[in-house]
Amino acid sequence: MSTNRSGFITQINANMVTASFNTFVIQNEVAFIIHGNERLKAEVIRVRGNTAEMQVYESTSGLKVGEKVDFSEELLSVELGPGLLGQIFDGLQNPLPLLAEECGYFLKRGFYLNALSQEDIWEFTPLVKPQDTIQAGQALGFVPEKIFKHAIMAPFSLQGALKVVEIAPSGKYNAKQRIALVKDANGKETEVLFNQSWPVKIPIRAYSEKLKASKPLVTKMRIIDSLLPVALGGTYCLPGPFGAGKTVLQQLISRHAEVDVVVIAACGERAGEVVETLKTFPELIDPRTNRPLMDRTIIICNTSSMPVAARESSVYTAVTIAEYYRQMGLNVLLLADSTSRWAQAMREMSGRLEEIPGEEAFPAYLESRIASFYERAGLVRLHDGSTGSVTIGGAVSPAGGNFEEPVTQATLKVVGAFHGLSRERSDARRYPAVDSLISWSKYSSFIDEKQVGRGHEILRKSHEIAQMMKVIGEEGTSLADYIDFLKGEFLDFVYLQQIAFDKVDEASSKERQIYVFNFIYNILESVFSFGDKEEALRYFQRLRQLFNGWNSSAWQSEEFKNSESEISLLLDEKIRKEKINV
Repeated sequence: MSTNRSGFITQINANMVTASFNTFVIQNEVAFIIHGNERLKAEVIRVRGNTAEMQVYESTSGLKVGEKVDFSEELLSVELGPGLLGQIFDGLQNPLPLLAEECGYFLKRGFYLNALSQEDIWEFTPLVKPQDTIQAGQALGFVPEKIFKHAIMAPFSLQGALKVVEIAPSGKYNAKQRIALVKDANGKETEVLFNQSWPVKIPIRAYSEKLKASKPLVTKMRIIDSLLPVALGGTYCLPGPFGAGKTVLQQLISRHAEVDVVVIAACGERAGEVVETLKTFPELIDPRTNRPLMDRTIIICNTSSMPVAARESSVYTAVTIAEYYRQMGLNVLLLADSTSRWAQAMREMSGRLEEIPGEEAFPAYLESRIASFYERAGLVRLHDGSTGSVTIGGAVSPAGGNFEEPVTQATLKVVGAFHGLSRERSDARRYPAVDSLISWSKYSSFIDEKQVGRGHEILRKSHEIAQMMKVIGEEGTSLADYIDFLKGEFLDFVYLQQIAFDKVDEASSKERQIYVFNFIYNILESVFSFGDKEEALRYFQRLRQLFNGWNSSAWQSEEFKNSESEISLLLDEKIRKEKINV
């Protein structure tokens, strides 16, 4: 840090501090406010003449006009390297468990720790030799990290072809020791260590090309995978009113989605929900590996009680870490909960900057900020020919469940899938509470497109008949319409809904979804003839009970086959009766 680059506080407005300076200041550089023995971290968000306006990542209580500010000449960055998996960080990448050990239950203001240990020993295996030519982001070697081979890559900041000058032999090293020495086309040599830093607001682009996201991401949530799919490397949003089940659904997806690494950004969430996440995840077993789920999970934790500026840092920290693991050829899922609170923080800072407000007082650049965040998702081809992806799913919390508000609308413009949760479904205990009538997806499912379209059509028709029956009553509805209503309700109850407390039903594999959906599709396309509505209702209720048992039986188990046979017998019996009647 340059000791001569300093300034003094001239104005304090909550967590926005204005400082004067005599040299120069860089937009988005990190500054430290000197308050007694404390050094409070801040980021320059606007420069006017010889004054810099900064958002402070700590409480500003007790600060005084005239106190010194040191400018670091560094952008807000994260440390990238082995040891990230299984960690719980705050928005500034302080490891929270270590922070708690140092400070106790009440965290100290201005107390920062290294994100990664400098002393941990890692077993390094080289993949290149001296005189090899590589590019930025290519692996020089690897170290084992949990269940993965963690690639030690050439620094992302380097440009063009690089020549390996030195490479360390196989052995044990720590983060302070040099692993390699590379030289660029201009002859400049750069040391390579295990760890490297990267500015959080600049995307990592050390890949050869960005590909179209077309392969479905299997989340094992039937309503998503079958009817409202998400692509690997795609984007989706999960808006819904408070208490509709967004956080629970995000957690289920993080457990069961077929990805390599999960990054969870708890952005301005209520402390109770964050605590629940922190308590639950360390105890969960990954169904794919039978190891702790935390072995492939990173949590960025920032509660609503923390300074608002930290919400922005947590979002960018999370997406930068996700891009880092993508560079290793891994598929990464980033879950941000919730981007609405990040937007609220932007609105708060915009008001203090006295910027011209947009709709509902949100800043005019709200849409561009949200777009730039989701655009960091994608499927990429790396320099070595392998592929990696970052899939981003963002929860949105519109006030009163109003999807017309600016944050939801700005998100809808850039995402590939919209999974809208409704209060009506959550109140009816229909979980997941994703409303297929208002939701959509631009991606392709592994279910036949014609069948998906027919499923949506049946659900819409069933809903229309249900609304009609609220007005004219069941007795005013024809038998044919009533059967169509029962078909839609049947599809909803036995397929779209899942029981999170059932170890089998909480996650449905791709193979199982294809098989069961085809089975249900044949039922929905069948023509039923009933004597009256009561007979039709009893028949579909019986069918629903059998399917619930089928959903709770393990895939291709004896119980599964027996349940299927029982359902088929019921259907065959009905078909025989129809034939006799004919």
